[in-house]
Amino acid sequence: MPISDNMRGALYMNVAMAGFTINDSCMKAVTQTMPLWQAIALRGLLTLGPLLIIATMTNGLSLRMPRRDGVIVAIRSVAEVGGTLLFLAALVHMPLANLSAILQSLPLAVALAAWAVFGEKIGWRRLTAILVGFVGVLIVIRPGPQGFDFWSIMGLASVACVVVRDLATRELSRAVPSASVAVFASLTVTATGLALSLPAGWQPITPHEWLVILGAASALVVGYMFVVMVMRVGDIGFVAPFRYTALLWAIFLGWAAFGTLPDALTLLGAALIVGSGIFTLWRERKLKGTAPA
Repeated sequence: MPISDNMRGALYMNVAMAGFTINDSCMKAVTQTMPLWQAIALRGLLTLGPLLIIATMTNGLSLRMPRRDGVIVAIRSVAEVGGTLLFLAALVHMPLANLSAILQSLPLAVALAAWAVFGEKIGWRRLTAILVGFVGVLIVIRPGPQGFDFWSIMGLASVACVVVRDLATRELSRAVPSASVAVFASLTVTATGLALSLPAGWQPITPHEWLVILGAASALVVGYMFVVMVMRVGDIGFVAPFRYTALLWAIFLGWAAFGTLPDALTLLGAALIVGSGIFTLWRERKLKGTAPA
């Protein structure tokens, strides 16, 4: 029995979130024995090839673009570098589920930033939901001498960088292929990892580390592929909330790979973040559905 486009889109989103979270788990594991910059560079080198192949096969690789788009892609790539480096630096020292919960506030932060920067309309209901979501973030990071630390700040800073990245993406013209944007971002992150790793030199890589890095790169490519596929099937308003399955994957992998489980307060904060995010998506979808053509 064939499944609907919406269910197929939800399945693709689940696979994409699993791929991204498995990548995070592999990177957290390998950076216990390998310098962070070397791990970023090595993963990038293994990821670039498949991304270039995918972009070429989908006719999505374009090295020339209008000057305005080129500037935006450059800004987006720099933000991608900042978000990746800050996120992975925090991931080395934080439980996977806690950092994933902070990252789930991204749609709320993007909506708030779009209102502040571009003047997009935001009603009191969505604004209230956004504020509730940020209360959830505060519960997860727990400001105070015992819970709030430098790595929580790094996690929040990575969200800020990704907000800049997503706002820049909105300003790109439709003439710029998505695959090209992904390739440029990956190339920039890889080059940064190489530049930061070379002064200290690369340490020898064990067979186990090769396997883990290869797993991270493979999972990242799967995540990229399925995120692109999500955009081509189903109603995005139905599919988008399934991005929060990343938190479930993070809880499971954090327990399976590192023996850590979030405590009750972290789960409460995560529930507030996810609940407010889903409400915001639902409200936005409803308003678009009732807006005049």
